[in-house]
Amino acid sequence: MRAVHPPGPPAWKGRPVIPPAAEAAARVERLRLARRVRFALVCACLLLVALAAFLASLTIGDIDVPVADVWAVLTGGGDPGSRFVVHELRLPRALLALVVGLCFGLSGAVFQALLRNPLASPDIIGVSAGASAAAVLASMAFGLSGLALSGGALTGALAAGAAIYLLAWRGGVSGGRFVLIGIGVAAGLVSLRSYLMTRAEVTEAQNAFVWLAGSLNGRSWDQLWPLLGCAAALVPLTLAVSRSLTALQLGDEAAGGLGARVERGRLALLACATALVGVATAAAGPIGFVAFVSPPIARRLLPGQGAALVPSALTGAALVCAADFAAQHLLPDTQLPVGVVTSVVGAPYLLWLLARAGRAGRGG
Repeated sequence: MRAVHPPGPPAWKGRPVIPPAAEAAARVERLRLARRVRFALVCACLLLVALAAFLASLTIGDIDVPVADVWAVLTGGGDPGSRFVVHELRLPRALLALVVGLCFGLSGAVFQALLRNPLASPDIIGVSAGASAAAVLASMAFGLSGLALSGGALTGALAAGAAIYLLAWRGGVSGGRFVLIGIGVAAGLVSLRSYLMTRAEVTEAQNAFVWLAGSLNGRSWDQLWPLLGCAAALVPLTLAVSRSLTALQLGDEAAGGLGARVERGRLALLACATALVGVATAAAGPIGFVAFVSPPIARRLLPGQGAALVPSALTGAALVCAADFAAQHLLPDTQLPVGVVTSVVGAPYLLWLLARAGRAGRGG
């Protein structure tokens, strides 16, 4: 007969029993680590894309410059010809594209997250229109240029943002009302801008039209340095005041219950985002749809990451730099305004967003 052995101990005996609370905490920590790793990887990839477009802008053109020569120029060496092409012609334009895109991308992320509306983009709700209308008025009516013109564009953006906020105030500001009033204000400012252009000389109107399309053609260090100074102050300030953004996204009552200063935080964020739009528009004109499409792209790459301010800024930088490179080389013997290329990308997304909202409104 075969010997019958008694059954052994259960499989779980001999192993440590993890309390449910500890297991849940470990799982949450793993999820947080995975999100941080993905955040870092996405930011690194976006930065590499932006740097690749930046390097392509420095090396490829009517006169191709090898990467080794570009590096020599950037480190203070290189022959006179390479220094002139890279340092004087291409470097300020490429840097301007990066910084302008970063400002637009960060501003769009703040507007969309704060107002909880994908249409809450500064180029749709009138902030960019305020900057461009003020710049056209300063140029054609008062003959301003340079830093004075940039100051006029910044003042126009801030004035438009303040007007929209005051008109949308009804014991608080809702995203839908802010967007609708912003669209109305934008229509009025565009009409004013068109009227000013009809009263201008043909040459002035033509130059204004190129600027209004959003162009980096002919930009130099004179436009870059003021933008760098403003961005160096505004970007860290925006990230600092964005600490209240997570609470504000929950609604005024919930944010107030969590101890957030609702109106103070909202005003600070709107002021920073509006100033970012103003300085970027002053440097390169109202480049359309960058602030509109950069945040959705960043949020798609990082689902569940909230506002994704830094990835949105990097997306904007990569988008403008790549679009400007395409604008320079898309057509032979012709340099398009960068705003034309970004509009080709952004307009279909706007139409798709409106069509989807329409289907949702019909219950479909």
